[in-house]
Amino acid sequence: MTAIDRTGTVGVVGTGTMGQGIAQVALLAGHPVRLYDVAPGRAGAAADAVLARLDRLVEKGRITPAEREAAYARLDPVGDIAGLADAQLVVEAILEDLVAKQQLFTALETVVSGDCLLATNTSSLSVTAIAGALRRPGRVVGLHFFNPAPLLPLVEVVSGSATDEAAATRAYDTAAAWGKTPVRCADTPGFIVNRLARPFYAEAFRLHEERAADPATIDAVLRECGGFRMGPFELTDLIGQDVNEAVTRSVWEAFFQDPKFTPSMAQRRLVEAGRHGRKSGRGWFGYGEGAQKPEPHTAEQCKAPDTVRIHAGLGPAAVLREMITEAGIEVTGDGAPEPSRGFIALPDGTRLTLTDGSAATTDPAGNCIRFDLALDYRTATRIALASSDTVRPAALQSAIGLFQALGKQVSVIDDVPGMIVARTVAMLVDFAVDAVGRGVAGPQDIDTAMRLGVNYPRGPLEWGDELGAPWVRDVLRNLHGAYGAPRYAPSPLLCRRAAADERLLSS
Repeated sequence: MTAIDRTGTVGVVGTGTMGQGIAQVALLAGHPVRLYDVAPGRAGAAADAVLARLDRLVEKGRITPAEREAAYARLDPVGDIAGLADAQLVVEAILEDLVAKQQLFTALETVVSGDCLLATNTSSLSVTAIAGALRRPGRVVGLHFFNPAPLLPLVEVVSGSATDEAAATRAYDTAAAWGKTPVRCADTPGFIVNRLARPFYAEAFRLHEERAADPATIDAVLRECGGFRMGPFELTDLIGQDVNEAVTRSVWEAFFQDPKFTPSMAQRRLVEAGRHGRKSGRGWFGYGEGAQKPEPHTAEQCKAPDTVRIHAGLGPAAVLREMITEAGIEVTGDGAPEPSRGFIALPDGTRLTLTDGSAATTDPAGNCIRFDLALDYRTATRIALASSDTVRPAALQSAIGLFQALGKQVSVIDDVPGMIVARTVAMLVDFAVDAVGRGVAGPQDIDTAMRLGVNYPRGPLEWGDELGAPWVRDVLRNLHGAYGAPRYAPSPLLCRRAAADERLLSS
C-alpha cells in the first residue's frame, strides 16, 4: 500500500456539497483536514456544515461521541492557500472551469511540497489539460467522487497523459484506505461512468421522440423488465435535466460530435423551457402540489392460448419454454438449439420472437410479434410487446394473455427496432466493449464502475458475456440497418469477439 499516511494532512479546495463530502470522508479516515475556499468566510461555514453532519452520525449511532470530538480537532478551515503548505494530498472541488482549475493548481504548486499529490474531482474536464499548465504535471491525478461522497463507494482514479504511475497508484490506494471502491481509468471524455451511461438516457429519449411509448411506460419496462433501479426519465428528473443534458453535450463535443453521443432534442427543449425536474417542480413528470406521476401503459387482461408451439431455441429467452409449461399451457415443437432464430407459434400461426434489433413488420415470416429482452424472465414483472402492422388484434390479445399467464404485466409499444431493453442493453454492452478496446479501463473496473456508479443490475460486460457477443452484434447490425445511422454500428472489438465465439461454436 502506498496510501497517504493517516497522519498526513489532506487539503480540500472548494467547499460546496462535493468539497464538504470529500472533507468528511478524509476526516473520518483519520486525516487532519484543511478546508480552503477563495470566498471569504466560506471555508468556516463549510467546516460548520461538516461538523453538523458528524453530529447527525452520532445521533444515528454510526460514530461515537469520542470519534466526533477527535474529528472536530482535526478539521481546520484556512483563510489562505498558504495554509495548505504541509498537505500530502490536495483535492480540488471547485467550479468546472478549466482556466480556474489551472490557476488553482499553478498556485498550489508554489505552496505545497514536492511530494504532495494533487487531485482534481472534475467530472467533465480533461485531467491532462488541467495538469498541462504545471511544471510537474506527473503528480496530478483525477479523483472523481460521486455525490454524495460520504455515501457512494465509487471513486474513478483518472490518469492524465502525463500522470506518473506512482501518483495514480498512491491515489488509488488512498481511496481504498478511505473505505471507497476505486477504479482506474484513462483520461477520456466522461471517464467510465459518464461515458458509458449515455445510451441509457439516449435510447429512452429517442424512443420517446419516435413515439414508441410514453416516458412512464419506458421507465417501467426498463425497471420491471430490464432490472434497472430507476428509469431514465425519472432519473434525469432527479439529477436535473440541465445537469444531465450538459454532461451529454460535453461528452458529445469532446468526442468531436460523434453520432454515438448525440444529445436529445426533446431533452434540450425541456431545459430551454426551464423544466429541470424535481428541483423546478416539472421535468418529464410533474412534482408540484397535487401532481401525480402518469401510470405506464398496461394491457387489460386477455385469455391465454391453451397450447403453443416452440420451434428451435429462444436464445436469451430459453427459460420461457419451462415457464410456459409450468403455467399449464401445452408446449409442442422442437426445442433443440436453433440453426436459425427460434420462435413461439400461437395457435393461428402468428410468431412471437425475441427482438433481434429489427422491426416486427420487416420480419420475412409475415405475422410477427416481438417481445423484449429481460434481465431475468422469471423475476421480471413486466414485458413489452410490439406487433407487426399485419397482426390481427385477436393474435395480439393471445400473446398478451400468454405473458400474463406467466405473471407479467404487459406493455404494448409501437413497432420500433430493438424495442426498449434490448436496444439499450446492446448499446451499453457495445460502449463497454469499445472502452476496453480503447484502453479506457479494464473489464473488471468497467463493470464495477457501472454497478456502483449508476446502480446497474449487472455490469455491461458481464451482461454481454451472458447474452453472447454474436447476439449483441446482430441486434446492433439490425438497428444500424433499420436506421442507417452510424450510431448503431457495432464496434470492431465486439465484431471480433462475435466472430471468435461463432468459430468456437462451429468447431
